[in-house]
Amino acid sequence: MTEPAPYERLRARLLAEMRDGTRPAGSRLPTVRGLAEELGLAPGTVARAYKELEAAGAIETHGRAGTIVAWSADAGERRVQELAAQLAAAAREAGIPAERVRELVEAALRA
Repeated sequence: MTEPAPYERLRARLLAEMRDGTRPAGSRLPTVRGLAEELGLAPGTVARAYKELEAAGAIETHGRAGTIVAWSADAGERRVQELAAQLAAAAREAGIPAERVRELVEAALRA
């Protein structure tokens, strides 16, 4: 198995820090250039990790005001609830039985 790309390792590290409270909700993240310099990474690597985290709703970028941690346990659970509602609606629309949806979710959780 191949090692994850540097941006993916950074994304996972930052998310783990959000989960364990090292980077609590509302805290400011370093600039892309600042974090890249601190970690010895290319700015593009940090920018990609930030982009992935923003797409997942874990951080918010406010232009000149900086990048802020948006993730919290409550926010994380709300996001999963929203996705579960979307999954349920898609399954109903496709005519997939609830038991099969449960099997698919359980398989995804094990992966």
